[in-house]
Amino acid sequence: MITTLEVRDLFAGIGDKEILKGVNLAIRQGEMHAIMGPNGSGKSTLSNVIMGHPKYTVYSGDVLVNGESILGLRPDQRAAKGLFLGFQYPVEVPGVGLAGFLRNLVNAKRKQEGKGSMLVSEFQQMLSKQIKGLDMDQSFALRQLNTGFSGGEKKRAEVLQMAILKPSIAILDEPDSGLDVDALKSVAHAIRDLVGPELGVLVITHYQRILAHLEPQYVHVLIDGRVAKSGGSELARLVEEKGYDWVKKELP
Repeated sequence: MITTLEVRDLFAGIGDKEILKGVNLAIRQGEMHAIMGPNGSGKSTLSNVIMGHPKYTVYSGDVLVNGESILGLRPDQRAAKGLFLGFQYPVEVPGVGLAGFLRNLVNAKRKQEGKGSMLVSEFQQMLSKQIKGLDMDQSFALRQLNTGFSGGEKKRAEVLQMAILKPSIAILDEPDSGLDVDALKSVAHAIRDLVGPELGVLVITHYQRILAHLEPQYVHVLIDGRVAKSGGSELARLVEEKGYDWVKKELP
């Protein structure tokens, strides 16, 4: 069965502050979507609400995976449903090795699936394969989680987590944030190489520059907590060229 993530007429915010004002969106395995929008439009709020961040309150509407509401589930339970969130600002965790962290993630997922822990040798083989596939040095796995990483390395570590966990739907919150031109191209290609029939991706970004490498099938413009306009890759190019004012003018 093809996994579908559906956001249905979602109103959400922090306390009494309403940020999302009726968002509708559907993402399926095998599809690549992008959300663009100015600062304060609700892009990061949407990703956090989907994954169940406790700071946010859902006032009405729903978030569903394969037709079943996930609003009552913890973030780890939502992850077990096949969802993944790549953070805009990955946290540095001194003293926690990247390889050990990834192995714990894999085994936590396997436990949710009713499986036993993966053998260390089997995990190391899988990790080595994924690192090689992402064109990274094998020594990367020996480092501490995000500690001392450059912006590009942090984003590549997020992509590595995605490759290891093999989610059905991945939400990547500004994977281009803080990257120079070379790092941007490298991260974009790593993401694109993972997209296939078993993975759907939602990329959240301000700019068209990463989308030029990713070529999403669907682009949505979020304005004031609502999806104001949807289209294909050409919409991202129009936003890059003309900004957001022309979209705002088309709002009712």
